[in-house]
Amino acid sequence: MAEIAKFVHRGASQITPKILSGVHRKLPMLKIEFAQIQAPKYPHLVEQLEFLANLVEDFADNADQDIPYATAAAATFALIYAHRQTDLIPDHNEEFGWSDDSGVVRAVLIEHEKVLGDYAKRHGLNWSRVTIKP
Repeated sequence: MAEIAKFVHRGASQITPKILSGVHRKLPMLKIEFAQIQAPKYPHLVEQLEFLANLVEDFADNADQDIPYATAAAATFALIYAHRQTDLIPDHNEEFGWSDDSGVVRAVLIEHEKVLGDYAKRHGLNWSRVTIKP
């Protein structure tokens, strides 16, 4: 997981306010796309992506001023990675296709657990349904 965490740190460090704003504009389309993911080996992935999309939306809309930029940038990177047509393991591979996407999302959830848990609490969301813990 350490290598994935480094990958996420590097990717998140490249998220500029302009990139975050562009992802924010595409969130309605991304939410629809993520809702259609068929990944039975990763049953929490869709809900995790929706959670991160909502966080980015709240950050960009200034609806939650307690979200640090680093957390919003990491969430944005995870959304971009999950949306990419070309990633480390092609998503159409039924056996392992979503494992890299899930790893990136989980790295964000683990790295920013305190901030994300507090965000969930402030917004009345069930963190245990989103987190990697069953």
